[in-house]
Amino acid sequence: MATDTYGVPEADAVRAALATVNDPEIHKPITDLGMVKSVDIDDDGRVRVAVYLTVSGCPLRDTITRQVTEAVSRVPGVSGVEVELDVMSDEQRRELAASLRGGQAEREVPFAKPGSLTRVYAVASGKGGVGKSSVTVNLAAAMAADGLKVGVVDADIYGHSVPRMLGVDGRPTQVENMIMPPSAHGVSVISIGMFTPGNAPVVWRGPMLHRALQQFLADVYWGDLDVLLLDLPPGTGDIAISVAQLVPNAEILVVTTPQQAAAEVAERAGTIAVQTHQKIVGVIENMSGLPCPHCGETVDVFGTGGGQRVAEGLTKVTGANVPVLGSIPIDVRLREGGDDGRPVVLSDEGSPAAEALRSIAGKLGGRQRGLAGLSLGITPRNKF
Repeated sequence: MATDTYGVPEADAVRAALATVNDPEIHKPITDLGMVKSVDIDDDGRVRVAVYLTVSGCPLRDTITRQVTEAVSRVPGVSGVEVELDVMSDEQRRELAASLRGGQAEREVPFAKPGSLTRVYAVASGKGGVGKSSVTVNLAAAMAADGLKVGVVDADIYGHSVPRMLGVDGRPTQVENMIMPPSAHGVSVISIGMFTPGNAPVVWRGPMLHRALQQFLADVYWGDLDVLLLDLPPGTGDIAISVAQLVPNAEILVVTTPQQAAAEVAERAGTIAVQTHQKIVGVIENMSGLPCPHCGETVDVFGTGGGQRVAEGLTKVTGANVPVLGSIPIDVRLREGGDDGRPVVLSDEGSPAAEALRSIAGKLGGRQRGLAGLSLGITPRNKF
């Protein structure tokens, strides 16, 4: 029974309802996060709930108020709900940050730990303009639509574009030294573009780039991700080296176009894996052909075979099989989706580009992590 003989809602029932409300940024119940300050129930069934916000001026305060009101209103016997908002003290925020880190020290990259089950893909290209960011965004959206917990780091500091392509217009919230990333389409995203005014350029050198990437990986609260995608800048510069240092278990995903010039540069970018001792998970050929809108015949605008040439070259250089994961045709809807913040895998699932991207996402999202580096908890038994 949710109510007693007088029809007044029980406090346990109200708190159970509050446990169904997740903080929209941390994605955990507000009861577990210590965000419920108090619950008062009047004799006439009116319930007053006081909720702590993590920071003053929280951008999602209206969302929290609405969700608390809706959850408590469903409890039998409740005649009305009033939500009061307060702000956590510095000490409460420190306790929350420590709780979210699981007692781990600050500055630790969780994905680099031997026991991490998050699959990390660094999406690389030899040159700009091959559609690397479009591929990253659509793979992330497709994996999230399949039920995976996905995060994206826009590591292209100078040419950041992921927030627009995913339709993320929110700003990160900071709790102590921890950053809560905004999300869209079920994908958590962080980008330097969220911290710069307007369209201001970022003019940084190597050490600052490394520091920014380290913050994105260590200071952002990602939660328990299944997949993390890093959209790297083109080429083999500072960021590629920093990724190898900070997340040595990251696997490289090479994006190229069919043309010979792009393929040669893409192969060069993938070869960095030999020096950094990283695995190349595969090659994606983007802009592989343009289906004629009149006859349906494919027009090879950028030539053919670039993806296969890159895969064969990298297989020879690394000594390990590097497959072509898929070819994505030229599709105006892919570009339109990027401009509108609606990935084509969600806005036009039946398009050839969307089907190709979903197929690649299925291969990457369905891969199982190996046992290398994991503690199995097995103790050898002495036969004698």
